Amino acid sequence: MRLGIRLLFGFFLVTGLAGFFVLRIFSAEIKPSVREVMEDTLIDTANILAELAADDLVKDRMDTGRFAVQVQNYAHRPIDAKIWGLNKQSLDYRVYVTNALGKVVFDSSNIAVGQDYSQWRDVALTLRGEYGARTTRAVQTDDKTSVMHVAAPIKHDGKLIGVLTVSKPNATVQAFIDRAERKILISGVWLILLSATVGVIVTLWVVSSIRKLRNYANEIESGKKIAMPHISGELGDLAKAMAAMRQRVEGREYIEAYVRALTHEFKSPLAAIRGAGELLQEPLPDDDRQSFANDILLQTQRLQSMVDRLLELSKLEQRQELVDPSHVVLADYLTDFVANTKINRPHISIELKLDTQKCKASIERDLIVLALNNLVDNAAAFSPTQSPIVIELNERVIAIQDDGIGVSDFAFDKLGQKFFSTVRPDGLTKGSGLGLAIAQQIMALHHGDMLMRNTKPGFRVELHLP
Repeated sequence: MRLGIRLLFGFFLVTGLAGFFVLRIFSAEIKPSVREVMEDTLIDTANILAELAADDLVKDRMDTGRFAVQVQNYAHRPIDAKIWGLNKQSLDYRVYVTNALGKVVFDSSNIAVGQDYSQWRDVALTLRGEYGARTTRAVQTDDKTSVMHVAAPIKHDGKLIGVLTVSKPNATVQAFIDRAERKILISGVWLILLSATVGVIVTLWVVSSIRKLRNYANEIESGKKIAMPHISGELGDLAKAMAAMRQRVEGREYIEAYVRALTHEFKSPLAAIRGAGELLQEPLPDDDRQSFANDILLQTQRLQSMVDRLLELSKLEQRQELVDPSHVVLADYLTDFVANTKINRPHISIELKLDTQKCKASIERDLIVLALNNLVDNAAAFSPTQSPIVIELNERVIAIQDDGIGVSDFAFDKLGQKFFSTVRPDGLTKGSGLGLAIAQQIMALHHGDMLMRNTKPGFRVELHLP
C-alpha cells in the first residue's frame, strides 16, 4: 500500500471514529438535556399552581372553584406561536390534584377524577415529603408515547393537604429534539468533510514533499545534476541533510576516483618523459637528440592538456545548477561560435547548417561554447584531410558531424568515461579522454541529453537542449 493511501486511510479512520463518537455523544445528550429542561419548567409550574389551588382544596371545591375554571380556560385558549422556526398550536399541560389520601379530586382532562393515585410515584413520593416525579408510557414499547409528571405539595398552615401534578407529553418537545439532532448531524457531516479536505491537503503536501525527496535521491543515484528541492519543515531539514551527505560522499568518491585515474593516466607520459630525459644525458646524434626533445615537449603538452581539462571537468562536477543562464537565439549563437572558432588541423573547415532561425533556449553561454569546442576538437582529430565538420541546428538539437572512421563497437559503450580515448587515425597519439566527459557534464547541468552514434562514414554527436 502506497504511503499516501496509508496516510489518508489513517487520517480518515481517526477522523471518522472521532466524528462518530462525538456525534453519538451529542445526539445521546440532546434528548435527556431537553427533558431535563422540561422537568425544570414543570417543577416551577407545579409549585406555582399548588399555591393557587390551596384555597379551593381547603374549601373542598376543586371541581367548581376559581382554580378549576381558570385551568379549564387555559386548556381551551387558542395558541399559534412560532418558536425558532417551529409552530406551536396546542397547550399541552395536564393538571390534576389529589387530596391527602391520594384520591384525584380534580383533573383538567376529566379522565381520572375519583381514582386512587396514591401508588403513582409522583403522588406517593410527594405525600411522603419527597420530590415526586415520574415518566409513564402509554404504549410500553414506544418511548414517543411517554409523559412526564412532576408533582408539588399543596399545604395549608404548614400541613400537607394534597398534591398537584403537572404533566406534559414528551412528544411535544420531540420536534425540538429532532431539529437539534438534524443540525448536529449536518454540522458533523460538514466537520468530517472539512477534516477530510484538510487531511487530503496535508497528505498531498506530505506525499509531494516525500516524492520530491525520492526523485532527488533517484536523480542523484543516476548521476544527474539536480538542485536540492525546496521543502519546508522537518522534510526540508531532511533534504538539506541528504544534500550534505551526498556532497560528502561524492567528495570522497570523487577524490578516490581521480587519484586512481590520474595515477594511471600520468604513468605513460611520465615514463616517456623520463626515458627521453635519461637518453638525452648520453652522447647522441643531433637528429636523435631533437627527436627525444620533441617527445618530451609532446608528452608535456599532453599532460598540460590533461590537467587543464581535468580542472574544467572537476569544476563542472562540483556544480549543481547553472549560474547565469540566458535566453539566446540558437541560430545567432552558433553563427558567432563558428565565426570565432579556429581549428588547429590544417585543411579542416566548419560548415553551419541552420534548419531553424528563431528557436530559443535557456543556456549558460560559456559552458555551451566549452562543450562545442571539445566536440569540434574531437571531430577535427578524427576527420580526414580536406573534410568538413558540419554543425547542424534543428529546433533545440545541435549536432556535430564529421567524416572520420567512427568508433569501434567494443569502445562505443565506454565513450564519455573519464580518461577513455581511442588512438587517432595517425596511430600514434591519443586525446586526454576528457572532452566527451566535459560535454556530458555541461548537458547534465542544462538538464539536457548528449547522444552519440556512428554514421558510416563519420561520427555524430547531438546536444539536446530542453
